[in-house]
Amino acid sequence: MTLTKRIIPCIDVDLDDDGNPAVYTGVNFEDLQYTGDPVEMARQYNEAGADEFVFLDITASADGRETMLSVVSEVADEVFIPLTVGGGIRTREDIKETLRAGADKVSINTAALERPELITEGATAFGNQCIVISVDARRRFDEAGEHYAEVDGESCWFECTVKGGREGTGIDVVEWANEAESRGAGELFVNSIDADGTKDGYDIPLTKAVCDSVSTPVIASSGCGGPEDAYEVFADANADAALAASIFHFGEYSIREVKEYLADRDVPVRL
Repeated sequence: MTLTKRIIPCIDVDLDDDGNPAVYTGVNFEDLQYTGDPVEMARQYNEAGADEFVFLDITASADGRETMLSVVSEVADEVFIPLTVGGGIRTREDIKETLRAGADKVSINTAALERPELITEGATAFGNQCIVISVDARRRFDEAGEHYAEVDGESCWFECTVKGGREGTGIDVVEWANEAESRGAGELFVNSIDADGTKDGYDIPLTKAVCDSVSTPVIASSGCGGPEDAYEVFADANADAALAASIFHFGEYSIREVKEYLADRDVPVRL
């Protein structure tokens, strides 16, 4: 049986100058601009036919603060589709509290790289399906990697970064994807710093490299400019889900339009 491909909107949430939660959209993880209220946007996407919804607290890890659980709870009250929450999750207790606030899954990046045992602890305590390992990847055109792909005629590898893409780790993304899978991750959430916010399409070499190396479902993220990009990441990289933000936030395309485009090209989606 062919599994349905998922279309997932995502909101990047930070605190505004008054300390209130707000959705921001940027390019290459920088130049963030105010986009809207997280609870209202969650309500709209639930009604628009999203398959799942992702809430990322984009500065919790870098600022060393807790995830906005009160806001997560408000968002959870508005969505009746699977909700993934990420940002600032460091311990098994953090996972527990985030799930208790209403999340169905947690997305972990920095803490898992710093202490990979957290993946196994979370999967054992709450089930593999709850543990999503987020990878913020960037291209490196040097000889320090393990797995290489061709990008624009050059050989490159993909490095895991932490703290919202602010710091490199020297860890090869493909190596890490395999380790995360072996430790119990139920899903991999692959973000491309190079493609983020550009609307030039997903990073196909990155996504394909991960999809080809693991059997765990892979969510492709960063760079979606329209339905054709979603089609490409499904057809050429074999991603299981396509995440997008800007094209939905600013009304360039609806979730329905993207799904109808895919269905017309024989991509299995839920309409």
